[in-house]
Order: sequence, then C-alpha cells, then structure tokens
Amino acid sequence: MTQGFENSPSSDGGAADQAKEKAQQAAGKAKNRVATEVDTRSTQAGEQLRSTAGDVRSVAGELRGQGKDKPADLAEKAAERVERLGDYLHRSDGDRLLSDAEDFARSRPWAVSVGGLLMGFAASRFLKASSDRRYQARRSENGATTRWPAQTTGPVGANPPRVSPQPEAPYVPPQPDPSRVPPPPGVVH
Repeated sequence: MTQGFENSPSSDGGAADQAKEKAQQAAGKAKNRVATEVDTRSTQAGEQLRSTAGDVRSVAGELRGQGKDKPADLAEKAAERVERLGDYLHRSDGDRLLSDAEDFARSRPWAVSVGGLLMGFAASRFLKASSDRRYQARRSENGATTRWPAQTTGPVGANPPRVSPQPEAPYVPPQPDPSRVPPPPGVVH
C-alpha cells in the first residue's frame, strides 16, 4: 500500500503567500530602521551645519569690519547655502531623504555613476595606503626591519641578534702597482 502526498493548490499558495508576507514584513522593518537611522543622523548633521553657518557668518562680519567686502560677501553666501542645507536636513525625515536621494539618482544617473567612480577611486587609494602601513607593521611585528645594511631580526634582547648578510661589493678590477709598471716603449733603463 503506497500513500502519495498530494499537493493541493491551496496549501502551496498559502505557504508561498506566508513566505512572501514575512519577506515583505522583514523588508518593511529594515526600511523603517534605515529611515529612523537616517532621520537621526540627518538631524544631527543639520544642527552641525547650522552651527557652521553661524561661524561662517561671524567670520564674514569680521572680514566686513576689516574692510574686506568681497570675501565677506562670499562667506555670507556660503553661510546662507550651508544654513539652507542644514535646515533641509534638520526638517526632513528619513523617508523624505531616502525618497529625494532615489529621485536624484533616477533623474541624474550619470552623476551617481561619476560619484560611484570617485568613491571607488578614493576607497582604492585609502586601501592601498593602509595596506602599505599594515605590511610595514606586520614586518616590524615579525622582527624584520627595512633598514640596510645591518638588519637585525628577532625580538629585542634576543641573544645573539641575527644579522642579515651584507650585499656583495661591486667588482673593482685590480690596479697595477705604480712601482712595477713597465716603462713606456722606447725608454731604456
């Protein structure tokens, strides 16, 4: 007697619907967490930018007091833009910021591509610089140094320190002894 398991369309559809619903809930929770984090960070950044705009305004006032009107005007314009950005970040919630970022990326894909390339280049330079430092740190941890000619390896205080070999001196042909040089032809002794 063999019993087969029959799958009814309602049982498969119910499990798939439940899995889909759970995935949507998880995605919704993740999006809410991201939006909340973005909201918190943007509010902090907005407050910092407002403070910076106030500092730039005070510099503009000092420049104006010194009779430097053109730099004061430039500083005032910069302070105004920084303050507007600070107000936007402070006022906007995480959902709006994410939505604006998505809209910007959709309307200007070239700018996002260029930004991604620049960030990738900066990250590669950072990683290269930090890898050089890590390599040097690893070499010094292992007791190897990069000084030449007398490199000691091993821990400090080890008896006796190991000395790396000296490089071979370049070949210099022997010079004739001036007392044994034969006289030039035609000279008689």
